[in-house]
Amino acid sequence: MQTIDFSTPLVMGILNVTPDSFFDGGSFESIDKALFQAEKMIEEGASILDIGGYSSRPGAKNISSEEETKRVIPILKAIKTSFPSIPISVDTFRSSVASAAIDEGASIINDISGGKLDVELMNTVANAGVYYILMHMRGTAQTMQQHTIYHHLVEDIVHELKIQLEKFTGDISKVIIDPGFGFSKTLDQNYELLKDLDVFHQLNQPILIGISRKSMIYNKLNTTPSQALNGTSVLHTIALQKGANILRAHDVKEAIETITLVQAIKL
Repeated sequence: MQTIDFSTPLVMGILNVTPDSFFDGGSFESIDKALFQAEKMIEEGASILDIGGYSSRPGAKNISSEEETKRVIPILKAIKTSFPSIPISVDTFRSSVASAAIDEGASIINDISGGKLDVELMNTVANAGVYYILMHMRGTAQTMQQHTIYHHLVEDIVHELKIQLEKFTGDISKVIIDPGFGFSKTLDQNYELLKDLDVFHQLNQPILIGISRKSMIYNKLNTTPSQALNGTSVLHTIALQKGANILRAHDVKEAIETITLVQAIKL
């Protein structure tokens, strides 16, 4: 099983194989297009590729696990054949999809629900010995924005993640924490979360940041996802200064440049 070194920040390249993702929906559904994008991201410096077959944007259509598997597995197999050394993450909250992906060589399962939507998923990951990204979200992708009331935002999120973390029965060193920007958070809450990101180090796990081209950027700037690259780089800079270990990004080259410059001024 592949081991990932978190001693310096990494970039996880996003490869959505869905027709309805908020930024790149429909762009990489075919194997040829997905392979082309995978090669581009690897050449630009991605350490991990994250394949997603289920759009979790607000209002996205719910699809069956069979449909999700049909989208993800052929592309996963093709990438592992062409680029066998690159660790592959699969973005799913379903144990059946995760199991199929692990069988085809996935090294990471990226669970937006943090183990809440499929109680078997954590066991599937733990038994397989792969990495697990435990993200904070309340509700489902369809209802998450109805669950944005917190007593103390950051403390509540840390507490909720800690509860889920304690349920993981596998190798705890293979758990990565994702605070869940844009999931069950208002626009202003996302910025409060980023401001206090260093609080999450108390969980003693690597921290993944998923803010690339999200609405917290383009709505704040009154623009669009396609115009949100500059804002993404700015927020990536802040996240790195607060100790982020992985940047999950659509734009690998720019994320790598951000890491290089932030690392250059570290004391």
